[in-house]
Amino acid sequence: MRRHVHALPPAHAGSARQLHSLHFGAGHSGRKVYIQASLHADEVPPMLVAQHLKALLLELEAAGQLPGEIVLLPLANPIGLAQELQGTSFGRFDLSTGVNFNRGYQHLTPALLPRLQGQLGADAAANVRLVRAAAQALLAERPVATETEALKRLLQSLALDADVVLDLHCDNQAVLHVYTGTPLASALAPLAARLGAQAYLISRESGDDPFDESLARHWWELAEHFGPATPVPLACLAATVELRGETEVSHELAAADAAALIEFLRETGDVTDRSPVAVEGIACPATALEAVEPIVTPHAGVLVFLKAPGDRVAAGEAVAELIDPLSEQRSLLCARAAGLMFARVSRRYASAGMRVCKVAGAIPFRSGKLLSM
Repeated sequence: MRRHVHALPPAHAGSARQLHSLHFGAGHSGRKVYIQASLHADEVPPMLVAQHLKALLLELEAAGQLPGEIVLLPLANPIGLAQELQGTSFGRFDLSTGVNFNRGYQHLTPALLPRLQGQLGADAAANVRLVRAAAQALLAERPVATETEALKRLLQSLALDADVVLDLHCDNQAVLHVYTGTPLASALAPLAARLGAQAYLISRESGDDPFDESLARHWWELAEHFGPATPVPLACLAATVELRGETEVSHELAAADAAALIEFLRETGDVTDRSPVAVEGIACPATALEAVEPIVTPHAGVLVFLKAPGDRVAAGEAVAELIDPLSEQRSLLCARAAGLMFARVSRRYASAGMRVCKVAGAIPFRSGKLLSM
């Protein structure tokens, strides 16, 4: 294992932070896997999964079973981890700007198109190398003004040439679920199955440029633009893995999740100690992110959930009751369509207009920015 330490520009005089990346494998195959934990720094389960992954990767590396390179970031966001106010962690947003740490990554396609015009040929592998080199050059040229902007550029640059990218997160209270791009749905279905995901959410463009999308989206957009005469493969399988709820931190769960991720890497050929264990079907059908209903409160009040993550919901069925403690106004929060409640907030007092849970349905009805803030 090699440890690389990446310095971030100090936000204040006399202070500086570092990002640590762990690099495993022989590096002979030309393939690269990138896995990062806790980009939202108050999401703890991924950190423990990363510890179990590190132990497994050390064993596999010692046995010579990692032909390529596997990069693991056991903590992807040292800035967010330091944001604590009177005992409460604030690791989702940059407190200096209010910007989500998993939004605002560089959408590369518009700048790549003119750079690649006339450069691509009939050799798909050569085209992949050209695209990656051009993308790295673009990122290197991107100016950054803040510590957080520098962190985002560094993370995207570290993962930009990876064949597989797994961004490990968790929700407030949730079953395990996975997000990926629609063109990658079939290739990453085995990942969802191996993890036992109960929701598998796909979109071509989710809005606001999250990390995983910034690494995969340009591949299908370039392929569509240049056409079959200059083949551009889907050279990056990128997904966001939501490891249940924020308090579900146990060695049993983390060990099982790490083992499932390694099993998936056996399937992609990035771990070669043995053949992957067969997996039947997928844990759940893919759901278009446009069919996910965020249920919103009509007024403030005490939030009493009637459904738990993993429960099926019928069309029109109440998932929660909202009670105003002063006026005693009561409202039932109902799902518009049948589906599965896969995540909900941990708070039990809700302000007006608050998204309190998410139901994965079957019929798309939303457009625009599809992810929560």
